[in-house]
Amino acid sequence: MTDAAFFADLCTDYLRLCKVTEGETALILSQGNERLDYAESFMYAARRLGARAYHVRVPQPPPTGAWEVGGSGLAELPDVVEAAKRADIVIDLLFMLFSKEQLAIQAAGTRVALAIEPVELLARLFPTTQLRDEVLAAEQQLASAKTLRFTNDAGTDVTYQLGTYPTIPEYGYPDEPGRWDHWPAAFVFTGAADDGVRGKIVIAPGDVLLPFNSYVATPIELTIEHGFIVDIRGGLDAELVSSYMRGFDDPRGYGMSHVGWGLDPRAHWHGLTQFPGGIGMELRSFRGNVMFSIGPNSELGGPNDTACHLDIPMRNCSLYLDDRQVVKDGQIVG
Repeated sequence: MTDAAFFADLCTDYLRLCKVTEGETALILSQGNERLDYAESFMYAARRLGARAYHVRVPQPPPTGAWEVGGSGLAELPDVVEAAKRADIVIDLLFMLFSKEQLAIQAAGTRVALAIEPVELLARLFPTTQLRDEVLAAEQQLASAKTLRFTNDAGTDVTYQLGTYPTIPEYGYPDEPGRWDHWPAAFVFTGAADDGVRGKIVIAPGDVLLPFNSYVATPIELTIEHGFIVDIRGGLDAELVSSYMRGFDDPRGYGMSHVGWGLDPRAHWHGLTQFPGGIGMELRSFRGNVMFSIGPNSELGGPNDTACHLDIPMRNCSLYLDDRQVVKDGQIVG
């Protein structure tokens, strides 16, 4: 349980960052009995700022035993999608990311904010305009590069050919029409050409497997050719990853998706041990991590919408944009 007044004030400050103003329409979207306290706080906050606020609570889908990327359940609820498209901002409490419905909502000009992490984390990693400026500066660096290469002492040496897909800055709040963001977040990423990733990635002990929400204990060696993983080697962790990916029975699940780095000095590598129950946004954001993704690139406008998805934030890596070093042994350069 959280202090309702504290969280309502926090949500009010957050909606101010999102540029919610008097007369706008805010739609809070939840599912079943999940995060009803979040919905109440956002409703209060929106009305406090003079916006028209509505809470749409959709049915809880049948349990499947697994998290499905892009499976928001809104495909069967077109009226809800149309209502979201008419709103100025949607507060997503159910997780629409990677869904066609979210892309349609954004295309209509609606701002979309995802807020599902624990309240303690939302407070400690509350977005700032200073961090936004740093993320946008990193976006410019990444957007101007033709190649991205990262390495580590475990044996990683992989190169991404850039320029096909846009660069995405996540700084925690949507403040422009059609923008999506996740509270909290502070990182930047892009995707390579669909056949433009080659090399080897060695995921070392202490690196993170999301959405497993677990730390790697034994090295995992991935061989990548023409944008796809062609070999997975190692011990128990490698077997786990390999088994997970085979379970989707989808060759597109072996495709390489986005890559980038984290920028928030307040975020901790040990965040998984502090706040169980979230989806690992602190791990995606801690400063100097290099994160690569396996699976869908539809978020970037690509054709791969596989349900097989892994985000893997790595420590102690070095990252280069063309010939310029941006991260050195897990530390931001400059």
